[in-house]
Amino acid sequence: MKRQARVRAPELVGRGGWLNTGGRAYGIADFRGRILLLDFWTFCCVNCLHVLDELRPLEHRFADVLDVVGIHSPKFAHEAEHEAVRAAVERYEVAHPVLDDPDLTTWSQYAVRAWPTLCVVDPEGYLVHVASGEGHGEGLARLVEQLTAEHEAKGTLRRRGTAYVPPPPARSSLRFPGKIARLPDGSLLVSDSAHHSLVRLAPDGERELRRYGTGERGLLDGPSPRFAEPQGVAVLASGEVLVADTANHVVRRLDLDSGEAVTVAGTGRVWRPGDPTSGPALEVSLSTPWDLAEHDGEVVLAMAGTHQLWALSPQGRVRVLAGTTGEGLRDGEASRAYLAQPSGLVSDGDRLWFVDAETSSLRWYRRTTGGAAEVGTAVGRGLFDFGHADGPAATALLQHPLGVALLPDGSLAVCDTYNGAVRRYDPVTDEVSTLATGVAEPSGAVVVDGALVVVASAAHRLERPVAPGAMARVSGPARATSRPVTDLAPGPVELAVVFEPPPGQHLDERDGPATRLVVTASPPELVVEGAGAGSGLSRHLVLSSTPGVLHVAASAASCDEGVEHPACHITQQDWGIPVRPASGAPDRLRLVLRGPAA
Repeated sequence: MKRQARVRAPELVGRGGWLNTGGRAYGIADFRGRILLLDFWTFCCVNCLHVLDELRPLEHRFADVLDVVGIHSPKFAHEAEHEAVRAAVERYEVAHPVLDDPDLTTWSQYAVRAWPTLCVVDPEGYLVHVASGEGHGEGLARLVEQLTAEHEAKGTLRRRGTAYVPPPPARSSLRFPGKIARLPDGSLLVSDSAHHSLVRLAPDGERELRRYGTGERGLLDGPSPRFAEPQGVAVLASGEVLVADTANHVVRRLDLDSGEAVTVAGTGRVWRPGDPTSGPALEVSLSTPWDLAEHDGEVVLAMAGTHQLWALSPQGRVRVLAGTTGEGLRDGEASRAYLAQPSGLVSDGDRLWFVDAETSSLRWYRRTTGGAAEVGTAVGRGLFDFGHADGPAATALLQHPLGVALLPDGSLAVCDTYNGAVRRYDPVTDEVSTLATGVAEPSGAVVVDGALVVVASAAHRLERPVAPGAMARVSGPARATSRPVTDLAPGPVELAVVFEPPPGQHLDERDGPATRLVVTASPPELVVEGAGAGSGLSRHLVLSSTPGVLHVAASAASCDEGVEHPACHITQQDWGIPVRPASGAPDRLRLVLRGPAA
């Protein structure tokens, strides 16, 4: 293993305390003799959820030598609430200790710049490796094997059980339900996400009529199907029922009479850069489809994992409708628009409305005269701006909304999830108002007999929180994500993204560049020269004196060597770095995609 200067791992400190430890607090010294993997995550981040899935097989395979510890580092104000973190740990079945770090204390000590980031500490307490983004499972496995052999030979490895202590099981008929649809007979179909199933309820929203799925996490078609954290449900004009089987990265067709589920889109593998984005639906991988809705004769998928909208045609083919995979808020031509974790959809026949969770926005997609398509924003400002404020849409604020429903008068009800509110946007007056507050993480809604039925996900139930004619005006403070600002010199700046292939892999450029780098900025005038896409992982930039956010997206493909059937592995990450140009500040920015800690 290539050695750099040895760096002692900083202490683990978080004002929120520990979860999944049986009440015990841990320090870095408690993990001496073990390989420690720190996962810096936040529960709003879909890429962080992908990493949780990547870590599960590692935790099982290396249980006697590896401790995984999650460091929950919040982006939104709601995520800094301890009870919300506890609920998220249960919701996503996190089976390792989690340190709640609401003030980003440990995040700052480890110089983390993006969610998710993984840091590896060796059995002697040294920080030896950093990896940003997702797609590191294979490389981490090889690193753990190498560290295990090295420290077993040195006598510094201790084999024992992990520090994880499972919490007492929580029980309720629904557990973190996600979305809801009204069936033709008036009954309601709800995705019971944490129970990995679908539930059909009577029109009163309480009496259970039937449950679909075994309740075990998995991907299995047939009359006793298995789901994994299903979210979106849609009843098509044809009568077919489709389900966004979110953590399985597929779309399923559900027969309400027989209970049979059949996969109609996706491969069961998460989409990676370089994978096809169009073709037969069962041959193209998807990435965390969060919701679906019928629009213009097709089924539109809110592809949260790639920050795009995709379409599933009646002929069984998929293609991209909007978004570039770049994360942000940029309107205009659909193929060039930036989206950020679209999570709820509804069509009014003309426009497809969607909530874009990471930009705390309500946006729309529509075809224009001549067959082109465009994306626009009704409410929302960008990746790091949120709050709870009513009034003209240009100044109104949301906080990580996950659901949207069409009201009888043509206005829209927005499930303003992290504000615990239901909001209303009127396209005619271009005004935002508040219909209800005090709803525990609303995530989906539907109109039933003129009343709004809302999924109160964190309360594990359906609610009717909006009284007829109710409307309240809220004027709360604008907020922005509080993150350390990076001072950089105005003028020439060298950007370098570090990538070191895992042991047993190499960059293979026989068929073209194995790396890609995309640089943008908010506002665009922050970067005078050097913006755009290209190969390689370094870039000469020229910065103005305008403060803003530098967006850097990097990916690298490394291939196995010395094996009969080599496979290639994609590593990717997006960074959004608040930048403050300052005279005398550094003129070099180093980001680690994968490599040594030093």
